[in-house]
Amino acid sequence: MYNDVDRVYPAIAVAIFNENHEILLQKRKDLNQWGLISGHIEIGETVKEAVIREVKEETGLIVNITRMIGVYSDPTSQIIHYPNGKTTHFITNYFEAEIIGGKLRIDESESVDIRFFKPNELPDNLLTMDPSWLEDALDKKGCGVFR
Repeated sequence: MYNDVDRVYPAIAVAIFNENHEILLQKRKDLNQWGLISGHIEIGETVKEAVIREVKEETGLIVNITRMIGVYSDPTSQIIHYPNGKTTHFITNYFEAEIIGGKLRIDESESVDIRFFKPNELPDNLLTMDPSWLEDALDKKGCGVFR
C-alpha cells in the first residue's frame, strides 16, 4: 500500500494568528495549494530551531512558540505526492506561535502568495491535512493531539 513512499521526513507546521485572530497561510509554489507555514527539520537542528528558521525563511517574521498543538503521522493525511514524482511521508510536529518581530514578505522560491485569513473564510484549495490541523489550532482548550 505504501510501496511508493520514497522517504520519511520529520517536519514542523506552525499556526500563526494576527491581532484580528486571522491565521497565516501560504500558497505553496510546488503544489499550488494553500497551507500552514511548514517545512523539514534539518540534520543537527532542534524542533524549536526548525520552527523559527522556517517561519523566518518563508515569511520574514520572527516568532516565539506559545504551545504545541499536536503530532501528526497518519499516512492518510501525511503522505504527499509531489509533481516531480517523489512521495514523502511526513511526521509533523505542529505548534502555535506569536509574532514578535520581522516584516511579512513572500519568499518567491517557495510561495505564490501569503496572507492572513479569517478562520471562517479559508480558501477552498487547502492541502489535505490542513482542515483538521486548523480545527486543532482553533481548539484553544486542547492539550495536544496525536493523529
